[in-house]
Amino acid sequence: MNNKIRWGIVGPGKIARKFVSDLLLVDDAEVTAVASRSLERAQEFSKEYDVKHAFGSYDELFQSGTVDVVYIATPHNFHKELSVNALENGIGVLCEKPMGINRGEVVEQVNASKQNNAFLMEAMWSRFNPSIKKVKQLVDEGVVGELKYIHADFAFYGLDKGLDSRLLNPNLASGSILDIGIYPIFLSYLLLGMPDEIMATSKFHENGTELQTSMIFDYKDAQSILYSGLTSDSKMEAEISGTKGELFLKPRWHEADEYTLVKDEKANKFSLPLTGIGYYYEILEVNQCLRGKRIESELWSHQNSLDLSELLDKVREKCGVTFPFET
Repeated sequence: MNNKIRWGIVGPGKIARKFVSDLLLVDDAEVTAVASRSLERAQEFSKEYDVKHAFGSYDELFQSGTVDVVYIATPHNFHKELSVNALENGIGVLCEKPMGINRGEVVEQVNASKQNNAFLMEAMWSRFNPSIKKVKQLVDEGVVGELKYIHADFAFYGLDKGLDSRLLNPNLASGSILDIGIYPIFLSYLLLGMPDEIMATSKFHENGTELQTSMIFDYKDAQSILYSGLTSDSKMEAEISGTKGELFLKPRWHEADEYTLVKDEKANKFSLPLTGIGYYYEILEVNQCLRGKRIESELWSHQNSLDLSELLDKVREKCGVTFPFET
């Protein structure tokens, strides 16, 4: 793989366009193909970004030999099937989060990666954010002492998106938990690991969609207070507090370009400007893994995705959140 790594886009929607804007900043990557269930949409995207190959079905792309890796940016409920199909064709996969609707789906994806010796990573882009990486390093080094408390939220008003949108349509795995609650859950898991106990409660739309969820992750010597919601905005600042200091990630913390360390009654702000809008760093990680012939990332591994899906399952179970297509 001496030439540029060839990327394919599966699902040319809004998120895919943001992703491609960052991919174009990566020197050793190029977008060579795009697929949609609508050939017209794929062709529209290909013209917009000068992509050589446009396909009106996902299987056509997977079997075309035009890509080394695909970015899957469809609604959640299609992630598992499309990932497995790509992996079975020997194509690497960066799958938008959540990687699967539940842990069972993620198990299938991981197994397909191993069986076909093909790269698979969940697009948990915040894991590669320079400020979040630095905060984790400082926590691991004990700069703020023993970690005791995390507060992280992610909310915006989404009730105006329409009942057919992926946010509000239960058949598309709607609700706040899988779409944005995954971020606060990720931060607690990244810094404190798997909790001993989870407490959670949700509010629901009349169509069954979960609209807001509050969570407490209880650890042996620490607690995390987490929230996600579609019924209002929230501050979206993350606070990470230990026995010797605090770290703050400014709003919107999941894409922060700075962090603040508060210690000995002094607050110091450190700026870590982003390249692009933040997807750039996970793309670099995927490219490095592909060139190293690895099937998973050390920074966000298969096991990390399995753990995260287990936490999402537990929160949903506590709150009674299910989807019509689940058996």
